[in-house]
Amino acid sequence: MYRITGVDLTQIDSIDVRIAQTVISEVGLDMSRWKTEKHFASWLGLCPDNRTSGGKVLKRGTRHVVNRVATALRLAAWSLIRSALGAKFRRLRSRLGAPKAITAMAHTLARLVYRMLKFGHHYVDQGIEYYEAKYRQQQLRWTAKQAAALNMQLVPLPELGG
Repeated sequence: MYRITGVDLTQIDSIDVRIAQTVISEVGLDMSRWKTEKHFASWLGLCPDNRTSGGKVLKRGTRHVVNRVATALRLAAWSLIRSALGAKFRRLRSRLGAPKAITAMAHTLARLVYRMLKFGHHYVDQGIEYYEAKYRQQQLRWTAKQAAALNMQLVPLPELGG
């Protein structure tokens, strides 16, 4: 696969040879058909599709697209539960439920695959610690913003030495 594509798709957590072959056989190597990774994910049917009329959301969800690549990426997303990307999946699953979390993680995998095939980037696994630290910083920023909206200030506690 590396010789054909120039990148190793199996380096992405949960994407094995079978899923990589499905992606290559259905999509091909020419990613210039899609302007951005968002267009690619939308073509796969992994993006939200809010039907609105007069500013009111009538229907939410993803478009119903019959696509083998989307199905393969959803299967790969489900197997992410015990990997580094799985930290994000577990948070989404607890908040949104399993079906929506699977679609959201399949969307993330589709974006990674697009970048690898279009630009030749290699996937570097950051590790669970990186994702947990990033999530913690995101929570701290959100909490500080909420406190500022309530005219309050956050004061960090001193480190407890054990």
